[in-house]
Amino acid sequence: MPLRTHLALLTAGLAAVTCLTAAGPAQATSHACSPSVAIDRFSDALDKTAYDDTFVGNLSALAVDRDGSLAALSDRSSLFRLDARTLGPRSVTPLADETGAALDSEGLVVDRDGTYLVTSETEPSVRRYSRTGEILDRLPVPDDLRVSPAGRGQPNGTFEGLTLLPGGRTLVASMEYALAGDPADTLRFQTWTRHGSHFRLAARYTYRTDPGLGVPEIQATPDGRLLVLERGFTAGVGNTVRLYLADPRHAMRKTLLTDLVTCPSLGATARQPQPNPLLDNIEGMTITGRTRNTLKVLLVSDDNQNAAQTTRFYFLRVRI
Repeated sequence: MPLRTHLALLTAGLAAVTCLTAAGPAQATSHACSPSVAIDRFSDALDKTAYDDTFVGNLSALAVDRDGSLAALSDRSSLFRLDARTLGPRSVTPLADETGAALDSEGLVVDRDGTYLVTSETEPSVRRYSRTGEILDRLPVPDDLRVSPAGRGQPNGTFEGLTLLPGGRTLVASMEYALAGDPADTLRFQTWTRHGSHFRLAARYTYRTDPGLGVPEIQATPDGRLLVLERGFTAGVGNTVRLYLADPRHAMRKTLLTDLVTCPSLGATARQPQPNPLLDNIEGMTITGRTRNTLKVLLVSDDNQNAAQTTRFYFLRVRI
């Protein structure tokens, strides 16, 4: 299903969300993080909860599903469907590789036929799963992107972000960190193009991060550009999370939309040092709606199943 249909399905539901557990005010007109970004509210409603005997956390990716619900991917091989209004889990689907082993699942796309494209940074890989979790396909991956010693990828530093460009013909995966031998700030974004029911390897882009940061997520905008999250962590200081707009049509030239440290904290608290108590280990991002030139963007943090971290959802308005 085209992105614009996904957006329309969820806009009404998310617009009606009121204050959730540990959330900021439901109405916000001046919660500016920058001239381009405002935060309406946040929610810790799912923090340290369980559903169907599965821990609801370790969330690394978000996507709008065909019925307007949210798909939320855990890096511990669980795919949750969440109610768009309350964030409450509706179902959980276990994922695995061809041998039945767990994935380090990081990136997620709901394809137009309703199947799920999921990255794992173990190999790395991109697999297609059915609605019930069966493997349907596996996309080709260039040898140099594979984890060392098979390639030049760093362990725990390969495919993190995944998105479909408008029209649904081009799939993009972002590496979290640089390949061995590349400058530390130079990452690779790999693309595939759709041919029938399969994707074939296509162009590769180079993206330069800010010093010390990696890319945990990307999301295509309706005009073909990319929202890019850059993130880092410094012990005793906390997280750095910046949101950029990049254009693959212009050599991945990027524009800073906001550094989230500048957002109002909205009463948030942190269990570990943070430059802003609102911040945590933000990894997932999806576009949930739009009005004219403003996107509704939902972020989520990965708590790593750690008592010192929080599963937190962030509701942003982003002007592009």
